[in-house]
Amino acid sequence: MTSENPDPPYTRAMVVVAHPDDAEYGCSGTVAKWCRQGWEVVQVICTDGSKGSSDPDATIEQVAATRRAEQLEAARILGVKHVEFLNYPDSFLTPSLELRKDIARAIRKHRPDVLVCANPNRDLDQSYYIGHPDHQAAAEAALSAAFPAARDRLTYPDMLEEGLLPHKVREVWVMMGPDRSNHFNEVSEEDLETAVRALQAHASQVPPDAAERVREWKRRSGEKAGLRYAEAFRVFRLR
Repeated sequence: MTSENPDPPYTRAMVVVAHPDDAEYGCSGTVAKWCRQGWEVVQVICTDGSKGSSDPDATIEQVAATRRAEQLEAARILGVKHVEFLNYPDSFLTPSLELRKDIARAIRKHRPDVLVCANPNRDLDQSYYIGHPDHQAAAEAALSAAFPAARDRLTYPDMLEEGLLPHKVREVWVMMGPDRSNHFNEVSEEDLETAVRALQAHASQVPPDAAERVREWKRRSGEKAGLRYAEAFRVFRLR
C-alpha cells in the first residue's frame, strides 16, 4: 500500500500590477507575511508610472525614475528581492498579446506557486473611485498569462529555446473588496506596519492619510472574517 503524497508547500509568489504603489495599496500585508515566512516573492510592475505627477515642471523621465526608486525601496522594506519592470507607458496599458507574453515570460522565469493580481473588471459600486484602466489591463493580461499561456508548452516555442520551460501556477489570488472575496488572509499587526512603511516609501504618490486609510481597509476585511486585520481575495485553484 502506498500513501498519497500531499502537494508540496507553497514557497513562491508573484504579484503583477500596473503601477508602482499598486501592490503596496492592495496586498502588501500578505507580501510582508510571506516574505517573513521565507517565501520568494517577485513583483512585476507593468508600466513605468511616468504619469503620476501634477507638477508642471516634472518630466516623464524624472517621474518614471522617481517611481522606480520608490518601488525598489518599498520592495526592500517588504523583503521582496526581485522586481521586474516591464516599462510599458503609464496610462496607455492594454491587455495586449505583447504584455501577456512578457508576464508569461516572468512566470516561466520565476515559477510562482501563487500569482496575485488586481480585479480585471471595473468596479462601479463605490462613489469615490471609478477604477484605472491600466489596473484592469494588467489584471486581464496576468490572468491570461497564468492560464493558459505560461502553462502550455507550444504557446511560445521561442521561450523553450531560451530555456524558459512551461510553468503551471497553482493558485491565482485576485485582490477584491471584502464583500466579493472568498478568502481572507490574516495579517498580523507587525506585518501591517511593515506594509504601511512600504506604502509610505512611495512618497511622491501617497497622501498624508494613506496609512490610516490602509489600516482601515485591512480592519474592515478582518472584521468580515472574524479577524483583527486581513486582506481580501478571490482565490482560484487551477487544475
